[in-house]
Amino acid sequence: MKAARLALAVCFALLVAACSQPLPKDKLAYAGSWRGAGMTLDISTGGEVRYRRVKGNANTSIDAPIKAFHGDDFEVGVGPLTTRFVVSKPPTLEGGRWTMTVDGVVLSRPATGA
Repeated sequence: MKAARLALAVCFALLVAACSQPLPKDKLAYAGSWRGAGMTLDISTGGEVRYRRVKGNANTSIDAPIKAFHGDDFEVGVGPLTTRFVVSKPPTLEGGRWTMTVDGVVLSRPATGA
């Protein structure tokens, strides 16, 4: 039973990795480890997203590729299972830190070592 679960997890991981596309050149500032109140958002230059959010008693997590950008917003998911992240303020360098606002949460990351 454990072997079957492991095999299924490995197959899913390979499927997700195969679906990812590198970030477009004009969106490379999105890459990095972003942190904010109750939210972490890791975006790789290869287009993979790891998202964690704690809001009250609810915990949400997503590990999936970016499917598309819609202006500053981006859509993450596999097949018909997608989530849209609303970016009201795209990545901006301010005082040695990058900031961006996603789904109403101000996130930041260091200017170097993203």
